[in-house]
Amino acid sequence: MVQIRQMGPQIGVEVSDVDVRTLDDAGFAPIYQAWLDHNVLVVTGQELTIPEFLRYSRRFGHVTPHPSKSTRHPDYPDITMLGVNKFNPDGQLNESIYRRGAEGWHTDGAYDPIPFKATQLYALAIPDTGGDTLFASGYAAYEALPARLKTRLDGVSGAFSYGGRRKKQALLNPEDRDVPPAIHPIVRTHGETGRKSLYFDPGKILSIEGADPAESDELIAELETYMIQPDGQYRHKWHVGDIVIWDNRCSYHKAAGDYPPEQDRIHWRVSIQEYAQAGRLAAE
Repeated sequence: MVQIRQMGPQIGVEVSDVDVRTLDDAGFAPIYQAWLDHNVLVVTGQELTIPEFLRYSRRFGHVTPHPSKSTRHPDYPDITMLGVNKFNPDGQLNESIYRRGAEGWHTDGAYDPIPFKATQLYALAIPDTGGDTLFASGYAAYEALPARLKTRLDGVSGAFSYGGRRKKQALLNPEDRDVPPAIHPIVRTHGETGRKSLYFDPGKILSIEGADPAESDELIAELETYMIQPDGQYRHKWHVGDIVIWDNRCSYHKAAGDYPPEQDRIHWRVSIQEYAQAGRLAAE
């Protein structure tokens, strides 16, 4: 019988005793709702091929290739391979691959005109120590904002790019760099839950729209202090066969970046958009 267990006070839920390959719509419905309620969904103990992983991922939305072409699976471009080829031909550790996702708290896809609804990982190899992924609730961040900031940010958007103000674009091909920034509301109302969250990524945001440079920088610095709330966090310790999906519309994450480099930490990763939005983008 399927078991659903809450992991953190506000964020994180674990599902066990289920085979995602055989889920019908009735069996999937409570799992999807648990994900909406808790931002991050962990399904344990799976043994999947790439087609099976993609089939399950598409239950959440439209799977789309990540802009980092160099890390896409050679035969399945919808899959990003995390943790492979982390040593250069000269034996030097490639920090861009080893520390991918560990530079700071972020949300995936804020640089796109239609940002990712979700990101999902499937664990293939896990190191003996370290390598956790940390998550935090954007709902909790919004609730923690003082009234003056909620008022100041009501209806206000931010400009986001892949490299942000630091222009860190090493994983992008040259032709994919320096694209126009994407504009998104800083306070985002979730399309399915109706809840407000702080939609923010200090590594990708360029500016607050309508603010002069000094105020923009001050707002960005202040918002970063509210992102991570003590009771709005969940830390996932990986096991081989875990599937973890997080809601980019209302949560942040980062990799711990602390595992032994000589050991493998390998995942399949997919980026997921909402079906209706993906169709609109294709039409444009």
